Amino acid sequence: MVDKALGQHWLYNREVLDYIASEAKGVACPSDTLRAALAKSSCSAGHITPLASLALEIGPGLGTLTASLLRRFEKVVAVEFDAKLARNLPGSFPGKNLEVVNADFLKFDLAKMPEDYVIAGNIPYYITSPIIEKILTAGRLPKRAVLLIQKEVAERIADEKETGLSLFVKNRASVRLGPVVLKGEFTPPPKVDSQVIILEPFLDGPKYPDELFKLIRAAFTAPRKKLIHNLSQLKSKEELGEIFGKLGISLNARPADLHLDDYYRLYCDIM
Repeated sequence: MVDKALGQHWLYNREVLDYIASEAKGVACPSDTLRAALAKSSCSAGHITPLASLALEIGPGLGTLTASLLRRFEKVVAVEFDAKLARNLPGSFPGKNLEVVNADFLKFDLAKMPEDYVIAGNIPYYITSPIIEKILTAGRLPKRAVLLIQKEVAERIADEKETGLSLFVKNRASVRLGPVVLKGEFTPPPKVDSQVIILEPFLDGPKYPDELFKLIRAAFTAPRKKLIHNLSQLKSKEELGEIFGKLGISLNARPADLHLDDYYRLYCDIM
């Protein structure tokens, strides 16, 4: 039984499930079909670099991804919000080293995880941003997070045209895209396609201080307006014009046109 309020859509494509689990392990070897899909979307095929022996799965549901993870990891900790699904899941994997936690992942304490672990999951679309933010600000960061999310969101995070979320992610992790998964591969099918995204958190901390995002939030107050207009809440347009000129930033630039390093240069002159 599917609870639509929880955004439950079960993926049954074993190729993709195995790919997600293998990427999480760090030994991704895509099938010929997936290699073709990866090449078509200019995605990476992964590297043979085993990362950890424990996987934390977000929202295991019926256990389709859990099965792939259990074949690759010594232990899987599965955090499931739905009490009935959490209660039934262990019975599907007798004798396996599976720990099921009936909890809201957004309230789960990642600081309690061991030093070396990875995260994998088929993420409900409606809480994608909060989940990513939680992962990248965890008290104990995972070595890698391999998530299946809405294709449009995955593309926006990885794209050269920035958003507040993409800048947040790129300040805290490297980003790589995996294969696109068509909506017809799910039961019930969602309204849009999905895509695998692979995040590798910077274990030494974010590239730039969090204070930078006061500037970035101001910049994206009105994403379609000119950047100089949005930042005028912080400095006068005259002062901003001088700073933009010094840094070689066009007065017609929109918030999406600047990258993380550009925003940091602005931050150093404005804040």
